[in-house]
Amino acid sequence: MDNKRNVIDIDLEGLKNFKPPNISGKAILTGLAVVLGLLLLFGSFYQIEPQEAGMVMRFGKYVRKTDPGLHLKLPVMEQVLKVQVERQLKEEFGFRTVRAGVSTQYGERRLADESLMLTGDLNVAVVEWIVQYRIIDPYDFLFKVRNQTETFRNMTEAMMRQTVGDRTVTEVLTVGRQEVESTVQQNLQELCNDYQIGISVDQVVLQDVNPPDPVKPSWDEVNQAQQQMDRRINEAKAEYNQVIPRARGEAEQQILQAEGYAVDRVNRAQGDAARFMVLQDAYRKAPQVTRKRMYLETMQKILPRYGGKLILDTDAEGVMPLLPMDTFKNLTTGAAAGTLPAQRTGGGQ
Repeated sequence: MDNKRNVIDIDLEGLKNFKPPNISGKAILTGLAVVLGLLLLFGSFYQIEPQEAGMVMRFGKYVRKTDPGLHLKLPVMEQVLKVQVERQLKEEFGFRTVRAGVSTQYGERRLADESLMLTGDLNVAVVEWIVQYRIIDPYDFLFKVRNQTETFRNMTEAMMRQTVGDRTVTEVLTVGRQEVESTVQQNLQELCNDYQIGISVDQVVLQDVNPPDPVKPSWDEVNQAQQQMDRRINEAKAEYNQVIPRARGEAEQQILQAEGYAVDRVNRAQGDAARFMVLQDAYRKAPQVTRKRMYLETMQKILPRYGGKLILDTDAEGVMPLLPMDTFKNLTTGAAAGTLPAQRTGGGQ
């Protein structure tokens, strides 16, 4: 303790004997002038990046717009507001992105005040979406509307709630997602034009649409039943498409075959009738010749069916020893048995 007290005493003694350096007022003024000059020099230049537009304000009033590059402004009197005009900006509703990248991470906190919506059939859906937009008019964006980002978010949420409220929960959750996106984008752009907010809406994307957690198990069961019903309907349609076209093809084939058979029979009947008429005309002109010709043609068709034949004249005598009886042995045996009838024809006709 004594040593510490001695050290303190020594330091106090040194402070008592300390004398500040003698600096004149001229040197102080020179230093202040140099510092002020440096501040004015560096405050006179500003840089606008390629994706930005510079809006110069003089005493709080807009005076000019500057393009990307290095520019000069009046120090203290002029202020530069930089607006991102070439970048695509994004607003998230119902969720927040914690870290973007290959594996994007989203916040676990659910924003029910943004995402919970009432559909047209009085059901509740949790809708999470993203709006991508660009600032096309920095003057309108800065000076026509106050709290631009908050106003734009309110406009977007109003359009989404209106669109979802005009549709059923099934349309919002399943088949109507793309229509909801396009409708919200179109209506939101029209509202931005009316408000002159200087924003162009590029895209509205429904990130995730689900029923509320308390009814989600029941909704999943309904979806499974719906999918099973659709699968059964598709299977029935597939079987229908296999059976019905085949039956129609077979029926068409039968009809075509019947039509072909009918045409064949008609043509044959017409041909037979025409042949009969020609034969009738020939018979009327020469009955004896025609009758004999018909007889010969008929015999020419019938006689070859009976094999060997024996033709005898009724007045012939003593010719039997000269005939080869062994040749007609089988013929007479067959005729007696009734399998090959023998024919005996006189020498007339």
